[in-house]
This record gives sequence, structure tokens and C-alpha cells, in this order.
Amino acid sequence: MSRRFRVTFIHPCIGRKPGRSYLRTWQMEPLPVAVLAALTPAGVETRFYDDRMEPIPFDEPTDLVAISTEVYTALRSYQIASEYRRRGVPVVMGGFHATLCPEEVARFAESVVIGEAEDLWETVIDDYRHGTPKKTYQAESRPSLERSNPDRTIYAGKRYLPVGLVEAGRGCRFTCEFCCIQSYYRSTYRARPVDRVVEELRGLKNRAKLVFFVNDNIITDRESARGLLEALVPLKVRWVSQGSINVALDEGLLELLKASGCQGLLIGFESLEPDNLRQMGKGVNLAQGDYEKAMANLKRYGIRVYGTFVFGYDHDTPESFDRVFRFAMRHGFFLCGFNHLTPMPGTPLYQRLAGEGRLLHEAWWLDPHYTYNTLPFRPRGMEPDAVRNACVAARRRFYSVPNTLRRAAQAHNRSDWRFLRSFLAVNLLHLAEVGKRDSLPLGDAAFRGPLLESAT
Repeated sequence: MSRRFRVTFIHPCIGRKPGRSYLRTWQMEPLPVAVLAALTPAGVETRFYDDRMEPIPFDEPTDLVAISTEVYTALRSYQIASEYRRRGVPVVMGGFHATLCPEEVARFAESVVIGEAEDLWETVIDDYRHGTPKKTYQAESRPSLERSNPDRTIYAGKRYLPVGLVEAGRGCRFTCEFCCIQSYYRSTYRARPVDRVVEELRGLKNRAKLVFFVNDNIITDRESARGLLEALVPLKVRWVSQGSINVALDEGLLELLKASGCQGLLIGFESLEPDNLRQMGKGVNLAQGDYEKAMANLKRYGIRVYGTFVFGYDHDTPESFDRVFRFAMRHGFFLCGFNHLTPMPGTPLYQRLAGEGRLLHEAWWLDPHYTYNTLPFRPRGMEPDAVRNACVAARRRFYSVPNTLRRAAQAHNRSDWRFLRSFLAVNLLHLAEVGKRDSLPLGDAAFRGPLLESAT
């Protein structure tokens, strides 16, 4: 009897410093790996290693290694691929970065999957089993999400955060210039069949106290959103997701969010400066007008907010950081992201900054001098280091114990003791990790040896 074909899935970390533990807030279930595992044909032996949480046994026999790579994990993906390829094991890469930068990724892998993998993965496996792999795999059309049902058995023994990740749809209809989501999905949205989502949630009921719908914007398509929310009402699940500020002015949708068990939304405010919003193409935020009214509506329906902001646009000044801090404190944000602007490859922002000669590193995600939290471009109104330092200082200030307790005391944050307990734990964890994120190298700083590139 011939032995079974073996596939090893790897989820790479962003980077690590020797002797430093990995960031706990980043240790969430990697859904793409579980979806691929579910799509793998019967009879194929699978293994999964999460580089964020465990060592990778490079010498363990396998026939194929599959790595899903993002921009921030690209360097670490190439390091891992080099280790396997030196041992004669072929590597296939997919994910956002493989689609946005396929020629670069092809230098470090035998095969590249461009776009979504649902309609391609079985073909990839079959080609490798028969010794006829292709350099590039690209679907002719966008796949249905009917088959995107993750196999969570691969998570066994992994110590992920106690949050169940579920995908109810992919993409976003907005065209923000800095967002790689709109580049990857071409500003479109597809909903996953509601019955499949419900089936998955029922299987999670005894495993996850909180569900995180990983949709980039769960209300980008109002019709499909209402169908999903109505189906959630009888399930009594507690969930969070990502959404846009325009939901705050739709009373009917707010009522459905509350009835369906929504505990909070990550909302990209991006900036309090109208000129920045115009420049980034975030017209939906300008169209809604008053953030104060929006926040009052969200509080009235008990929907907490994780607000995210980006700094480094042309109209930011040192005062912009304090203004955002005071806004976030006044409204008692559950969490707040003080993030510097990052030009992701394949986005209109990257193309604009490159055309203006403002990039400090062309491929900053591979540059040995680039570290997490630093700006890879020159802002107009502030120095790169000034933006970076102000972001770090704002995070320390927002997550400080006194300010965490002030936000916890607001009525919408203390109305539910279970939520209040999570609020305190998550905020203190973010405070502890402010320093760990700062200047984190991309890739493993302990990696030795050159990256192994393909001959063709």
C-alpha cells in the first residue's frame, strides 16, 4: 500500500525578538488555514503549526508546505519557506500578499495561489500528488462561499484567545485609498450563505463565549446584513464585528444589532480631520456628519465601540493625537487604535506615495531597517519618528490604569458584568503589549542564512 500524501500548513508570525514572548492579543484562530484543511481531499494527511505559538519541526517528513502570507508576515513566510526548501520540500504560498505581490512571492515558493483558494486548492493538491505542479494558480472567477466551512479540528491543542472567529462575508464596498481589502476584493462584497453561518455557530456554542465575525464591514450590504442578523436573534450568541459609522444613523439596523446579540463594533473613524477624510476617500464618514450623534445612538443601543484612527495624513498635526484621545475617552471606547498610516502594496495610497517620491523603503516589508510601528514614508506635516512616537504615547496614555478605570465606569461599559470583566482584562493586556509592539522586527531576528530564492 502506498503511503498517504502529506501536507503541512503553517501560519507565520509577524516577527519576534529572541527571548521575548509573542503578543497575546495577536494569537487568534487563523481561519484561512482551517478553510484549506476542510477543502483538502480525503486521504491526504494534514498537519498544522502556528509559528506564533510553537516551534516548527522543519525536519518532520512532509510532501508539501502551504503558507498563507500577509504583508506583515511576508519576511517570516520567506524564512520558513527557505528552511523547508533547503530540505527539498516544495512550498506553495497564497493569501493577500501573494495576490498583491505575486512576482515577489514567486521568488520564494514553488507555486503561488493568486486570489481566493476555494476553487483551486484541490487542483493544487492533485497536481503535486502527480508531480505536475504549476508555478501559478489563479481562478477564472470569484468562488462561492458555499464551501468555506472551516475544519476546526486543526486547532486542537492550540491556546488561542477564547473568541470564536466566523466569516459571514468577504470584502467591502468602500474605496478607502489606504485599504488593501478594496484592492484585493475590488470594492465588492459577497455574503456567505446564512444557513452555513448558523450551522457553524451552533457547533461553536459550547466552545466560544464570544463570536467575532471577521467581516471587514458586516453591514456593507444592508440586505444581506439584515438576513444574517435576523437569523442570529434566536441563537442567543454574543458577538462583535467590524462595521462602518453609517450604521449609527439606521435605527432599524441598530435595533436588529442589539436583538441579535451584538456587543460591539470595530469602527474605522480614521481621522477627526475632515480634510484627511476627503484625501483618504472616506466619504461615508463625512456624509454622516456628526460623530457625537452617532456615538449617542450606539450607546443607546448598548453597542460598544473599538475605534480605530490612522495618523500621518497630510493634515495631521501634533494636536491631532490629543484630540482623538479626548474623543475616545469622552465616549468610553472599549478599545482604541492609534495607528500610523502604512502604505500597503497594491493600494492607491502606495501608488500615490511612490509617485510623489515619499516612500523611505520601496518594499518596506522586506527592508532589514524597517521595524513594526515605524513609518516607511515621509508625512507632509510631521517627521516620521514624531508620528510614531505620538502613536505609542497615545496608546500608553489611553490604556493606562487610571484611564482604563475611567472608561470602565461609563454606563455602557459596566452594564454587563461579563463584558466589564473582559473590558478590564483586554485593556490591561493592551497596556502590557505597547512596548512589545514597538520596534518589533519583521521576521525572526534569530534567523540565520540567506533567503532561498527560486532558480526561475
